[in-house]
Amino acid sequence: MVVFYRRMPRFEYLKPQSFQDVLELLQDDTPNRYRVFAGGTDLMDQLKQRKIDVPETVIDLKGLAELDYIKFDKSTGLRIGALTTVTDVAKSPEIEQHYQALSQGAREIASIQIQNRATITGNICNAVSSADSAPPLLALGAEVICASGKGERTIKIEDFFTGPGKTVLQPDELVREITLPPPAEGSDSVYLKLAPRGRMDLAWVGVAVAVEIIEGSFCEIGIGLGAVAPTPLRATKAEAALRGAKIDQENIDKAAAIASSETSPRENSFRAGGEYRHMMVEVLVKRALTQLVK
Repeated sequence: MVVFYRRMPRFEYLKPQSFQDVLELLQDDTPNRYRVFAGGTDLMDQLKQRKIDVPETVIDLKGLAELDYIKFDKSTGLRIGALTTVTDVAKSPEIEQHYQALSQGAREIASIQIQNRATITGNICNAVSSADSAPPLLALGAEVICASGKGERTIKIEDFFTGPGKTVLQPDELVREITLPPPAEGSDSVYLKLAPRGRMDLAWVGVAVAVEIIEGSFCEIGIGLGAVAPTPLRATKAEAALRGAKIDQENIDKAAAIASSETSPRENSFRAGGEYRHMMVEVLVKRALTQLVK
């Protein structure tokens, strides 16, 4: 039986003035003392439906301008602050030009209204396998900068997810920034999504591919997959098969088949069965690679 709640549960509300204030609050290790949100598009729904334990205090990060930025430099790459909205990422000229897959993935997240409120950081911190930003970030080699009162650490995006709804973040840690390496000469990327509707639907399969092509061969390759395993994943075996390989249909077909074999989709999902998702990973990886090498 499904229970619907009309009202939000009661909790204290804090709006700190700085990121450092937030980190100091989180040093209190009392169980279920704090929950932090940026856009709040998922947390508020989870609280209202009692899908998670109600915390004593909810900390609102909105308004911390120090975490709201997109900074790009051709020599050092891209930096995205933790409070940067999905809309800002989708509309960034630098991201659209140099990290096209991420721009495309951001445009696929939920509705325009959600994009205006939600953040890219929140999208990955929810650790949902079908998150549209995850495959592009994986393919593009992103890293996550995590901060706590003890200091900072840098985590590769492929090591960030540990299970459905779970990440490596400790209770006193927050994501401060997402970084991407500088674009190489001759590089390009694309994100392809399979979903029953054109917009505002969860991915049945999400595929992002990033390539660097030199003299008719794949110099570097990144393949990120979503909704086909308990967590978003990087198809490292398929990448290895293509790295240094000549651009031809045989190598593309081989890599697409390998990428499909690296997935483990749920067999009994009501959205799409495992066999179908396996097949569509191969189709979409092949389609993405073909599109990028034309």
